Amino acid sequence: MITRRRHVESIRKLLEAFPVVGVLGPRQAGKSTLARAIATEVEGTHFFDLEDPADAGLLAEPGLALRHLRGLVVIDEVQHQPGLFPLLRVLADRPGRPARFLLLGSASPEFLRHGADSLAGRIAWHEVPGFALDEIADAPLLHVRGGLPPSVLAASEQESSQWREHYIRNLLSRDLPALGLKLPPPAARRFWTMLAHAHGRVLNASDLARAFGMSDHRVREFVDLLAGALLLRVLPPWHANVGKRQVKAPKVYVADSGVLHALLGMGDARSVESHPGLGSSWEGFALAQVVERLGVPGDQCWFWGTHGGAELDLYVEVGGRRLGFEFKRTESPSTTRSMHVALADLELDKLFVVHAGTRSFPLADRIHALAIGRLWDELG
Repeated sequence: MITRRRHVESIRKLLEAFPVVGVLGPRQAGKSTLARAIATEVEGTHFFDLEDPADAGLLAEPGLALRHLRGLVVIDEVQHQPGLFPLLRVLADRPGRPARFLLLGSASPEFLRHGADSLAGRIAWHEVPGFALDEIADAPLLHVRGGLPPSVLAASEQESSQWREHYIRNLLSRDLPALGLKLPPPAARRFWTMLAHAHGRVLNASDLARAFGMSDHRVREFVDLLAGALLLRVLPPWHANVGKRQVKAPKVYVADSGVLHALLGMGDARSVESHPGLGSSWEGFALAQVVERLGVPGDQCWFWGTHGGAELDLYVEVGGRRLGFEFKRTESPSTTRSMHVALADLELDKLFVVHAGTRSFPLADRIHALAIGRLWDELG
């Protein structure tokens, strides 16, 4: 078993500072395993799983079930009962804080915002994605299989591919309808697959709307729902005051590269390597690794593009620095005119070209080639 100490330590520190901590991540990202690892360090831990009928029954009267508990209280799949939040506010405000609450969920804070508003100032959020390169130091493996532990740790490529296929079916038949995706599973899969074909590209809601015979507004609702379930990354555009016509629609990425490959029928490394979408697939994988390494919230990440063709895959502001990132699936990256335009127009402190090779090296003034395998060592 891989001990995810970085996440364990972060959650433990949040529990010391806040009476309620929410741990969010997609299905099967390992949230429950992390909670049990933390519980071994805490005397007196109580677990409730809201997908277990017995536990859900106990919490049907949450006041009776929770008021007398002391220590750490873990409530898994909390998105099924957002009505718990007002009670948790009361319990969090008790003198001496006899209990702290660790809430695990498969939906984002925005998706839970109606319930979480009542916990403002009392709750901290921590996101757990799939494995990162500091946990599994094998970029090709993580790229092909994605980061979800059962997929990464499967005994063979075939078992990993089969697991991802069943994972997608379960999401489409159970989880996404429960979150409000009002499409039959076959239609929902077609919709998600079309988004997979648009992976790494600017979202054209009108094209999707025409294909499905629905309104642009409805398409955006479904995109927001998939993003709220942490299955889709929606990267908004950054608007700089540069006197140029800039792209205004967001880019979309399937959040997990292994799920992306399953949606596109890429079952193994060979089919991934030969697929025409390899470049955009690798871009989404590398982008997710950079965001995880920097520790920046998803809503503080942008891309930039102009109608003249200049673009930047990722723009972030960290520690007062403006950083840009380009992602190239090559072992010998070079500079482009677009990079120099982005460097000047966005006044970047540094631009990193993250690539698939093994060496990092300077490319030009303030432009640095960064090997994906060196990300955790060299990107501060």
